[in-house]
Amino acid sequence: MKISLEFFPPKTDEQRQTLESALPRLKALNPEYVSVTFGAGGSTLSYTPETVRSLRQDHGLQAAPHVSCMGGTREEIRQLLNLYAEMGCRRIVALRGDMPSGMAGFGDFRYANELVEFIRAETGNTFHIEVGCYPEVHPQSQDAFADLEHFKRKIDAGADAAITQYFFNSDAYFRFVDDARRIGIDKPIVPGIMPIGNFSQLKRFSDICGAEIPRWIERRMRGYGDDAGAIREFGADLVAALCRKLIAGGASGLHFYTLNRAKATLNVIERLN
Repeated sequence: MKISLEFFPPKTDEQRQTLESALPRLKALNPEYVSVTFGAGGSTLSYTPETVRSLRQDHGLQAAPHVSCMGGTREEIRQLLNLYAEMGCRRIVALRGDMPSGMAGFGDFRYANELVEFIRAETGNTFHIEVGCYPEVHPQSQDAFADLEHFKRKIDAGADAAITQYFFNSDAYFRFVDDARRIGIDKPIVPGIMPIGNFSQLKRFSDICGAEIPRWIERRMRGYGDDAGAIREFGADLVAALCRKLIAGGASGLHFYTLNRAKATLNVIERLN
């Protein structure tokens, strides 16, 4: 089973130390690649390339930078693509992203499919392009069918594969994959996995991105109160069970959102082994 990991670019010394401490343990998992986010609101434009370079040069990892089109011009994105190509990157995660803080306009692209088309036109087959998709529907989409059509446009523009938003309901993923296949999408759809380490943080993230936490899980988590150890153990058991269902159902890989920490991800992987 192929796994990949996601990191965010650290901006402070404390954040850098947290990531550096986690990397040796996570590298031991032999991930196919690691991705590096662009940052909320496009705020980490300079930090992402720095993190990608460090992961490649200092840690020997295949790093895939996120590239967001929101707020960027064609020339800015062209320069970024050239920089990543010169670094030796051969994989890109192309996303619409959030509007950068303080910017009033969308930039030259409004949608991820336009970014994918631009990357293909500029770089040919230099990059393996991953895009995002939403088994439980993007929070800004009109409905599930419109969301699926948006996804298809990204694939038709030249994407090689997709990574899903995280979820805790395997049926949502399998139905999404079936619907995608039905409309002609034949590319890999890799489930995004969110290990559970801190429930209040998870709840906050989920409210923002539209990922549903089933009621029974939320009630169980709240029942543990301040017992962080019980929350971690229950969370690891829960997410490992989800991963087993996904693997048994034919998922081609698992993409773990690590939040730059090792323990929660390793707890899940250990249960899978």
